Amino acid sequence: MENQLAKSTEERTFQYQDSLPSLPVPSLKESLKKYLESVKPFANEEEYRKTEEIVQKFQSGIGEKLHQKLLERAKGKRNWLEEWWLNVAYLDVRIPSQLNVNFAGPAAHFEHYWPPKEGTQLERGSIILWHSLNYWQLLRKEKVPVHKVGNTPLDMNQFRMLFSTCKVPGITRDSILNYFRTESEGRSPNHIVVLCRGRAFVFDVIHEGCLVTPPELLRQLTYIHKKCHSEPDGPGIAALTSEERTRWAKAREYLIGLDAENLALLEKIQSSLLVYSMEDDSPHVTPEDYSEIIAAILIGDPTVRWGDKSYNLISFSNGVFGCNCDHAPFDAMVMVNISYYVDEKIFQNEGRWKGSEKVRDIPLPEELIFTVDEKVLNDISQAKAQYLREASDLQIAAYAFTSFGKKLTKNKMLHPDTFIQLALQLAYYRLHGRPGCCYETAMTRYFYHGRTETMRSCTVEAVRWCQSMQDPSVSLHERQQKMLQAFAKHNKMMKDCSAGKGFDRHLLGLLLIAKEEGLPVPELFTDPLFSKSGGGGNFVLSTSLVGYLRVQGVVVPMVHNGYGFFYHIRDDRLSSSNE
Repeated sequence: MENQLAKSTEERTFQYQDSLPSLPVPSLKESLKKYLESVKPFANEEEYRKTEEIVQKFQSGIGEKLHQKLLERAKGKRNWLEEWWLNVAYLDVRIPSQLNVNFAGPAAHFEHYWPPKEGTQLERGSIILWHSLNYWQLLRKEKVPVHKVGNTPLDMNQFRMLFSTCKVPGITRDSILNYFRTESEGRSPNHIVVLCRGRAFVFDVIHEGCLVTPPELLRQLTYIHKKCHSEPDGPGIAALTSEERTRWAKAREYLIGLDAENLALLEKIQSSLLVYSMEDDSPHVTPEDYSEIIAAILIGDPTVRWGDKSYNLISFSNGVFGCNCDHAPFDAMVMVNISYYVDEKIFQNEGRWKGSEKVRDIPLPEELIFTVDEKVLNDISQAKAQYLREASDLQIAAYAFTSFGKKLTKNKMLHPDTFIQLALQLAYYRLHGRPGCCYETAMTRYFYHGRTETMRSCTVEAVRWCQSMQDPSVSLHERQQKMLQAFAKHNKMMKDCSAGKGFDRHLLGLLLIAKEEGLPVPELFTDPLFSKSGGGGNFVLSTSLVGYLRVQGVVVPMVHNGYGFFYHIRDDRLSSSNE
């Protein structure tokens, strides 16, 4: 990737968008067959027989009618799921999204040139910010390489949502505002917002047609830092974004009603390239243990994050960094991509700025001063209390497993991701004495605006293998055979999901068609086995491979007593974060 970025590539980032295939609608028969297989590990014979009857009835009755309507819908859209998914998975959700929906992760610079060190926050911050802004310019010039599998291009639309994007709360449904434009499309905002000690500041990152340099950024950050550390804290308006969505929507309406200028200030934050957060904490971190840094990034000070922003770049007092991002506009691979780019640049330059120290005469940052009253201040303190109460319910453990990595698993002809997924199934089985319904993210970016599909890793084959591992009478050879069968099943399912042949999004489409038509909810979705097997967002294990790079990230579990398991795989280690 690095070499591709270094030379000006002829391919443009978004050039294949119009030629990508439409998202297909899978066969109803196949989807229902796969669904039945997926519920098997969670049912006794009688329960399974009952579900089988429900599925057969659905297939020959209402299911077929709904499927035909879905096929009709798909004819008129290049992605029949896109709008529905955005609404159901993100915009209609009313629970606080900053904690429950956002994803977060630490920057990997502490592993090489930037170990934790007090007094480095501002200087390092100016360098990391500058590299991030360079990536923004590459994106505007469409020079970020197109992602491909072999020679097949993948959808790049989500990269439009990285900068200058913000969710706005609504009473019943939120919306996403995206102000980003490529250079060929026209003007794009070029200011960033800095949050520090409950206050908000803004400044432009382009001066006289050129990107500001790290020494110039350092001057701006130092000015803000000094001002905030020598004057009283601000009201912390940002904390409102951590609130339950309808409450935040009402608080926002009240804020705008209080003073029209407040709307202009909110729009400044919404349209900003990114939000840069200055935290006072110094979370502990080592290459083997980043539990504390992940906790600080995921559940840190709500007055210095804009929870609805697609990109919060977070800096800590000891010079370690991370990001916290709204999940609605894009999936984590976008952030993995920019994080890897920035980390490589910092590594290549030994963590230093090697250019000119000259600082031009740039206007100082401007403070965004909101008009507030007692009600607003009360809303803020309620939001903070609610946020901290929810955050206290999370347990985070993030360690590196250094005995081996993907080099060894590939050497044994075992897919490294499947290896981890099966190990996870075994761990859950040993701990709880039963199978754990599991969601793994599969990507559908072969298709126009494709995002994800649910891959259910708790297969019948995986459970048989787990049982054999717990049974001392089973021979090593038999265990190995069962393991290889579980590997083969997992790999095939992942391939199917990526090819648009998963079943969870298909079933969701059928349910939404029924709702839109005002029909009763089909029995398939009210059957206890539907939610027991994870349907309707009830997976006890919520998991995702973050990639094969140094970049790590997390999301909170899907259900109250569940686990979030997010991992990256390197040649010599496997690192995971569990909540």
